[in-house]
Amino acid sequence: MIIHLVDGTYELYRQFYGQLGRHTEERENAGVIGVLSSTLQLIEDGATHIGVATDHVIESFRNDLWAGYKTSEGMEPEILRQIPQLEEALRAMGITVWAMEEFEADDALASAVRVACEDRRVHQVRLLTPDKDLGQCVSGRRVVQVDRRSGTVIDETVVRSKFGVGPDSIVDYLALVGDTADGFPGLPGWGAKSAATLLAKYGDVMSIPEHHEQWLVDGIKVRGAEKLATALREGRTDVELFRILATLVDTVNVGSVDDWKWAGPTDRFAEMTEAWGVAKLSERAKTLRRLK
Repeated sequence: MIIHLVDGTYELYRQFYGQLGRHTEERENAGVIGVLSSTLQLIEDGATHIGVATDHVIESFRNDLWAGYKTSEGMEPEILRQIPQLEEALRAMGITVWAMEEFEADDALASAVRVACEDRRVHQVRLLTPDKDLGQCVSGRRVVQVDRRSGTVIDETVVRSKFGVGPDSIVDYLALVGDTADGFPGLPGWGAKSAATLLAKYGDVMSIPEHHEQWLVDGIKVRGAEKLATALREGRTDVELFRILATLVDTVNVGSVDDWKWAGPTDRFAEMTEAWGVAKLSERAKTLRRLK
């Protein structure tokens, strides 16, 4: 059994801008329609168990921990408006949806990965998002990310090649270098190369010696070592907080693997697609259901 887990918020962005690029005149809910079509494509390609996570509310518990954490401010109103539409339409199509309010979509995806990996019937989990945060969930070839734009499969080997560290160190990597998409800065002076070099040796932030002299004793040479060590000593409290911000919660209630099996569209889906002028999506769904 293969499980397909979709970052619905990212997919909505991808489809929204993709539709703008392909057409000069678009329906108000073009992004939603694009996601519905791409989800049906998954089923046409053989997907049976699908879960879609969305940021129903962009803010989460992390905003209470760090004032600069990402918010809905500055987001396109058209996309914010389409999020609840997407959730309703996917449910009408028979797809499992996790609409996050206290937590984030990534937390739901991480939780679904945990549930899926505990089920012996599951031989692979595919996370349909290139988001680097989800790299912490990758495991060998059993849990992989898929970048649908390029068709690239991101397994553990690719994570190590891209970041210089394995999935177990992604949280620490982000805590050191920061994550501009999520709104926390990391430590001053720390970049991708220095973080990867130190984490490859010590594994996690808290195990990195506070004094650069010890790095030299351990055979580690990085540019600006003294300044990096100073930033680490002075920023211990911040980096511990950044680790919390970067760590995905895997205890969100997402149900069981069997709950995610697609059983076909509801009558509501036909009503919605007809009203939007895309009744062909309902016909595609009905045809797929008959073939299953």
